[in-house]
Amino acid sequence: MRRRLGPAALVIAGALALAGCSGSDSGDSGDSGSGKAELSAGSAYMPQPVSDDMAAGFLTVTNKGGAADELTSVTSDIAGQVTVHETVDGAMQEVKSLKIPAGGRLELKSGGDHLMFEQLKSKPKEGQTVSVELHFAHSGPMKVEMPVKPATYAPKTGH
Repeated sequence: MRRRLGPAALVIAGALALAGCSGSDSGDSGDSGSGKAELSAGSAYMPQPVSDDMAAGFLTVTNKGGAADELTSVTSDIAGQVTVHETVDGAMQEVKSLKIPAGGRLELKSGGDHLMFEQLKSKPKEGQTVSVELHFAHSGPMKVEMPVKPATYAPKTGH
């Protein structure tokens, strides 16, 4: 019986490996050496601001492509400006860009790298949605809808 399960397990493992390497939804060959970034955004949210003129924003940018890219700026109609910040040793500082590695992710999260919405034109309330546009060094701009969550919202990890 062990001999029958071994080859069957190999066939299943091989099929799963091939399925994992199959083409992407963008119509590319799925070749990670394509030299292009393939970006998508998810897990976006903004905690309801406690300040009248500033808010933070969080999201994850996933790159399934074979080339790195960089988040260079963010725009939104609700703020005079949106700046990109990194957190190093607990200290927050504005940066010109954040890297998105090939086959990797850029996670903007509470306590880490994040977006700062400055000079708010209106104070977003829980239940509303904020539209942002992400700009990259090599890829075209991407619109993202960012739901406004309670000020104390903490997303579950491992989703």
